[in-house]
Amino acid sequence: MDYRVHARRIDAHGSLAVAKEAEITLDTDLAGRRDAMNPVELLLAALAACMLKGVERVTPMLRFQLEGAEVRLEAVRQDAPPKLTLIRYEIIVDSAESDQRLDLLHRNLLKYGTISNTLSPAVPLQGTLRRA
Repeated sequence: MDYRVHARRIDAHGSLAVAKEAEITLDTDLAGRRDAMNPVELLLAALAACMLKGVERVTPMLRFQLEGAEVRLEAVRQDAPPKLTLIRYEIIVDSAESDQRLDLLHRNLLKYGTISNTLSPAVPLQGTLRRA
């Protein structure tokens, strides 16, 4: 599979990324913007989307019953050189499945996630999956 995104500078305060028929305003202002995600937030959003898409992919295969799911993420950044040193996550599922089945879901989400598998060699991913 190939993926394509086109991004362009709008002005000194922001940029625009386009993929398929979707658009995202990017916070590329040196002072920051409250109404757009900065590059780190976009990376975390991509990881969250990967995990939630994984939920949609593996729950039918595992016959896993759930009413909802959410992901909370935070990143730790160092300044010199600038890089992320840790990403913490919490996956919360609204489910009556057993603890063993929750663990199975968690393992499958990490094992088959394109973004999580891409990021994990570069930055430690540390987190849990828990019941709501």
